[in-house]
Amino acid sequence: MKKSEKNQLIDILTEQLNQSSNIYVADISNLDAENTSDLRRLCFKNDIKLTVVKNTLLKRAMEKSGKNLDDLYEILQGPTSLMFSEAGNAPAKLIKEFRKKTKDRPLLKGAYVEESTYLGDDQLETLVNIKSKNELIGDVIALLQSPAKNVISALQSGGQSLTGILKTLSEKEG
Repeated sequence: MKKSEKNQLIDILTEQLNQSSNIYVADISNLDAENTSDLRRLCFKNDIKLTVVKNTLLKRAMEKSGKNLDDLYEILQGPTSLMFSEAGNAPAKLIKEFRKKTKDRPLLKGAYVEESTYLGDDQLETLVNIKSKNELIGDVIALLQSPAKNVISALQSGGQSLTGILKTLSEKEG
């Protein structure tokens, strides 16, 4: 590969790293062609971009990016694939689901999710449980609505009982 081609790949990787707030580094080696193809299809279906990269090019792209990805340098050994996603937990859920079929692959090397770094395959369950931005927004909205619903409910039920009390009192006076 010529130096100009390498530089072009580094620039493309740097752009992808800068545009994504969720970056997973995985090892998909030892998957046969059928499983690799299934993984790629599953990634496409779940809006996860899967790219196989050379470690040296990835490290140079990480250095050029505006993000602090220094902690991920140590995991850049052996076969490396990148997974980019909008949802922080989507690649982790995909890996966990895919492992039901393939046992131990893809192997999670590390992840950079919302400016936090996770190293090692033992972090997979933690990453699966991370809530996505939309899930967090939904939780906040539900929390904000809860007190308002309680007040409205109390006013509605109070209004009905108040009407009943007034009606009973007016009948007794008559």
